[in-house]
Amino acid sequence: MIGRIADSVASAYLSDMATLAPEIALTPSAAARVATIAAKQGKPAILRLSVDGGGCSGFQYKFGFADAIDSDDAVAEQDGVRLVVDSISLDLVRGSAVDYVEELGGAAFKVTNPNAASGCGCGSSFAV
Repeated sequence: MIGRIADSVASAYLSDMATLAPEIALTPSAAARVATIAAKQGKPAILRLSVDGGGCSGFQYKFGFADAIDSDDAVAEQDGVRLVVDSISLDLVRGSAVDYVEELGGAAFKVTNPNAASGCGCGSSFAV
C-alpha cells in the first residue's frame, strides 16, 4: 500500500515538473536581434519557429515574423519579445532554446534541440 502511494506521489511530482519545465526558450541575444529587426520592419516582435520536412537530416527549422499569436501556439517571452511555436512543431522542439549567434562565417538564429538525434553541419536541419 505504501509503495503504491509513493508511486502515485512520484508520478504527480514528475507530472508537475513537466508542466513547469519551459516548452521553448528565447535567449536575450536572440530577443535583442528580433527586436531590432521588428523595429526596422515595423512589425510586432514575434518570431515564429516551425519545423518542416526536408533538409539534409529529415527536418528543417524555419524562422519568420508573425503578425499575431495563434490559439494553439506555445509562447516564450524574453525582454518583451515573443517566440511562438505551433503545436505540431512543438513536439519536435520541446525543451529547445533559440539563440542568435555571430561567428566568423556569419550570423544566424541557432536552435539547441535536446530532441535532435543528429543534425547537419549548417545547423538548420536535424533528425529525431
